[in-house]
Amino acid sequence: MKVSVDGTRCQGHTLCAMIAPDSFELDDVDGHASPVNEVVPPDQEDAVREAAHSCPEQAIVIE
Repeated sequence: MKVSVDGTRCQGHTLCAMIAPDSFELDDVDGHASPVNEVVPPDQEDAVREAAHSCPEQAIVIE
């Protein structure tokens, strides 16, 4: 599975990084998220799905 963050939608709520800290990193300036890796390791897939579901802006895209 692949993950990306739509930078135009992300508002820096940081929920994704709290739910899946090994999969998302936050920008030091504005708190916007980006994936650590585009390809999600199998052991992190459930956390990434939960993060995507929890994102208030629906900025996380899973393929």
